[in-house]
Amino acid sequence: MNNPENMSCDELVAEVKRLQTFNRGNYKGIRKQSKTMLWGLPLVSIAMGPNFEKGEMRGHAKGIIAIGDFATGVIAIGGIARGVVAFGGLALGLFSFGGCALSLLFAFGGLAVGAVAFGGCALGLVAIGGNAIGYYAVGGKAFGAHVIDSAKQSPEAVQFFERFVPGLTEMLRIKK
Repeated sequence: MNNPENMSCDELVAEVKRLQTFNRGNYKGIRKQSKTMLWGLPLVSIAMGPNFEKGEMRGHAKGIIAIGDFATGVIAIGGIARGVVAFGGLALGLFSFGGCALSLLFAFGGLAVGAVAFGGCALGLVAIGGNAIGYYAVGGKAFGAHVIDSAKQSPEAVQFFERFVPGLTEMLRIKK
């Protein structure tokens, strides 16, 4: 390739087109879908990467089991995943696992928001994490009505968590 400063406008346009074709030719996304259908959805759907023919820069998988850049399914795995059970960078579902997990029930992640949340930063009715915010919360720093953290140990929180996490008092060295 010549130095762009020494290229004419036509040569520069031709070089850009050549590079676009080169990149498209070397990287093609994946689009796979099972023939087995359930509730009008494929059992397995995989859609990752670009599909230049359809003008898609990212794949959106939709199926019972969905794997893709964007995934929507009963079980969803992807960069952005939505499903009953979701695994992803951003996971949205009843049971969510991910960097940022948002859930109606159980959330597990770096940032976890759900009825029951476990994570580096956890926000929920029941929250367990480094920073925990909830009605019942346990963590390095906990905020809520009934908390266990490095500074305080609410008797109600100790009783609640001991009921659901046997051995917690020994693990956290809490005196009853």
